[in-house]
Amino acid sequence: MSYLVLARKWRPMTFSDLVGQEHVSRTLSNAIGAGRVAHAFLFTGVRGVGKTTSARILAKALNCEQGPTHEPCLKCPACLEIATGADIDVQEIDGASYNGVDEVRRLQESLPYRPSRDRFKIVIVDEVHMLSQAAWNAFLKTLEEPPPHVKFIFATTEVHKVPVTILSRCQRYDFKLIPAQVIAKRLRYVLDQESIEADDASVALMAREAAGSMRDAMSLLDQAIAWGGQKLVGDEIAQVLGVAGHTDVRELASALVRGDAAACVTIVDRLAGAGYDLVHVARNLLEALRDLVVVKLCKDHERMVDLTAEELVAISTIAREAELDDLLRLHLGVSQSFDQVVQAPQQRAAFEMMLVRMARRPPMLPVDDLIGRLSQLEKRIHGTGGAAARPAARPRAIAEGLSEPPIPSRAVDAGHRPSAPAIPQPAPVPARSASVPPSSEPPRSQPRSAAEGAAVASASQRPQIASSVTPQGLAAWRQIVDRVRAANPGYGSVMEHAVPLDVTAEKVELGFEPGSFYETQAKHEGVLDLVTRVVRDHFGASTAVSFTLDAVPTGAQTIYAVEEKERAARIAAERKELTDHPLVQAAVRELGARIQEIKLAKSG
Repeated sequence: MSYLVLARKWRPMTFSDLVGQEHVSRTLSNAIGAGRVAHAFLFTGVRGVGKTTSARILAKALNCEQGPTHEPCLKCPACLEIATGADIDVQEIDGASYNGVDEVRRLQESLPYRPSRDRFKIVIVDEVHMLSQAAWNAFLKTLEEPPPHVKFIFATTEVHKVPVTILSRCQRYDFKLIPAQVIAKRLRYVLDQESIEADDASVALMAREAAGSMRDAMSLLDQAIAWGGQKLVGDEIAQVLGVAGHTDVRELASALVRGDAAACVTIVDRLAGAGYDLVHVARNLLEALRDLVVVKLCKDHERMVDLTAEELVAISTIAREAELDDLLRLHLGVSQSFDQVVQAPQQRAAFEMMLVRMARRPPMLPVDDLIGRLSQLEKRIHGTGGAAARPAARPRAIAEGLSEPPIPSRAVDAGHRPSAPAIPQPAPVPARSASVPPSSEPPRSQPRSAAEGAAVASASQRPQIASSVTPQGLAAWRQIVDRVRAANPGYGSVMEHAVPLDVTAEKVELGFEPGSFYETQAKHEGVLDLVTRVVRDHFGASTAVSFTLDAVPTGAQTIYAVEEKERAARIAAERKELTDHPLVQAAVRELGARIQEIKLAKSG
């Protein structure tokens, strides 16, 4: 007994019958109507979307006795023979077996002869990417300038393997994946013509499983009819196709949204016991989570999800009970773990543990609620929460994003440094010795400011850099370095790395590490002159300034090294102050958190 499968029985015969590829059918119909039919076409797309079918329709449209016409009559000998593959003027060639240069040469030898009956001699090459390189080269000249009565139609699923020299000689048409709604509509039409009853769930399931291929959908329909006979039911069709039904996937998604880990494992056990492919279940679950997000987010979601009316109502109920951010988090988690399930040696265990992990996800806490809880903590710690009950001093180390003035990196204890008057850049002078004799000018009487006095008084608490420098001299040297920075930042950086060997109103002696970069910089013209002017202006005396460039006392420290130690100690104190703050400690206890990182506001 001969049986014609549905994919062949209900194969489209005209452009109007071709579904899901309207952009192709309209373009070809218009070209035929305008008499602008090219000599070579390339149809590309995945399997089962209508490439070879469109090639046959185009051949019928060109060779129909009523044509060329975009609506062939389907009654003339040409239309009937092309539909059955018996027309001697329309050759259908398999590129996988007809791929040698000799076959192409024999074909070329027959092309100059006129067709025996039809209007055009048409060559349809399926899976044309299988041709060898030599065969392509043999095709080049003929494909570019064929006889006027010859048309070429190439079909391929791997257009990237077709040489660009061939692509440039053809009109290319890209066939799209057919939407599930369009496939479902076509399946429903075929079922009605075959007088077979089927519920919407079964039709939707087959349309989704076809993954954009009409031929695959027809093959699945054939299999389903063989199982169910004259009545198709969704759950039964899911069982015969070996895929989880939408009801099972929806139950799994609902349990995941509710956070019911036990229900997730139970559902997986039931699906595994029925022999379903768990990787396929995971893929369907990911699609169901996507549908939940779309339904939750979009008002016109009906056209954006491939669901029946009953399934849409059920999925909308789940979406209403969930938060959008939580659905997004679930989709992201399942998506990131999907590859692990696919590659796992024990796919069931990997799938179950993924579901348990996602179901036991910690609840999301809105930022407003978190701020409110912190505010309540502050009120409980400090009383009523009024201004008078708040701590007198807030932590100096402030997390990024909070508005708190930065702490100056070079503050001198509690006081501010005196503002140094701007000293103009000295003009270049001839090279001189590394010593400046005392000036003959009488010393000026210049009273110290209150800030300077406070800095000098606090200098006794600073570490001693060199044994010959007094604390007062060290404090004076730090102020001198600041004034040199203000006048010339480059020279100020050199002075930061100088070791003060002696700092008094009579003499300032500075040392540099032999062979260092800063020793080389100190030898440049203008450095000694500028430092001398600043020193004399600071002390109000004719101070002698000299550089020692050959030796530095053991254990001596520069201003830069001392300030780095002070900065490190200050940062450590600020971090400890923030960590030990009562509000921070209370937040850690209340939220069950831990301090992972502390970022301090950048210092000036």
